[in-house]
Amino acid sequence: MKAQNYGLFFESINKDTPLKEYAKYFDLNAKFKDPFHEVKGLQNIFRVFLNMYKKLDEPKFKIDEIVENRNIAYIKWTFTFRFKKEKKTQSFEGVSRVIFNSDDKVILHEDFWDAASNLYEKLPVVSLLIKFIKRKIND
Repeated sequence: MKAQNYGLFFESINKDTPLKEYAKYFDLNAKFKDPFHEVKGLQNIFRVFLNMYKKLDEPKFKIDEIVENRNIAYIKWTFTFRFKKEKKTQSFEGVSRVIFNSDDKVILHEDFWDAASNLYEKLPVVSLLIKFIKRKIND
């Protein structure tokens, strides 16, 4: 049940979601990790998401599946967004491993997704380099 509520929170967050709403789900000393960040503390987690809203247009999570066993949950999600000044909507899938404490608050949220193919390959100059590397590996 706690993972379901956490999933609903992620589907509902936006640029105007206040820190006090994040505090309902994250422990003050929670850790957050993804391919770009590794932070500790509610304030720092909040800043990661604020930064996401500054850098991307219309970022949104859709929860596709939740598997929960006691205090650990795996949440499969789809993330949609647009790069600033672009009209095309992008999306990719990922999985989060979430650990809850005895108060049902998140103490660890760790995201797993492929940054190379989901973001880097969509950036013009970087995509050429990644495609070159992939061809070399596959030769």
